[in-house]
Amino acid sequence: MGRIEWAMWANEQALASGLILVTGGTVAVAARFKGWQFAAYAIVAGVFICLLEYPRGKRKKGSTMERCGQKYLTAVVKVFGPVTRNYYVRAILHAALAVPAGFLLSTILGTACLGIASAIYLLAAIRGEEWNPIEQKPQERPQVGGGTIKQPPTMPPPRPPPETRKKQPAEEASQENPIPVTIEVGGVGR
Repeated sequence: MGRIEWAMWANEQALASGLILVTGGTVAVAARFKGWQFAAYAIVAGVFICLLEYPRGKRKKGSTMERCGQKYLTAVVKVFGPVTRNYYVRAILHAALAVPAGFLLSTILGTACLGIASAIYLLAAIRGEEWNPIEQKPQERPQVGGGTIKQPPTMPPPRPPPETRKKQPAEEASQENPIPVTIEVGGVGR
């Protein structure tokens, strides 16, 4: 069985918790809950977490689907180098960002989700995982004419082997039916 890459799970969990923090903080600020300053903090922390977690990391095996517009934020995350690449740092950062938001009921769900993401990042760090950006490979264009494509196929699939594709002369093409066929003229009821 394959090894689980925990960082992928932590990334999704942290991104969701950032969105939950922003939502809960917005509700608390709009309703002017008691202690709404914690909610304002939760909005800022949630936006920061979403910006940090939006770029997916490259998987060790297999392919990784890049999020829409990820390449712009990947450049920003790459600038901070080992601070954003190391999952120990992310685990501690998420745990520290979660604490102040836990003092308000509307942001407690985001706090719990961020705590879970922090634990998963810690597990990923212990297992030796590290964030690596998804690099875009230049796409090769097939060369028509003098390149690799010689001539497009003339027959639709499925194609028979090349030796049977050759047309047979008209005499060889006809076949005899081994079962004798008789045609009866007349019918029932005449």
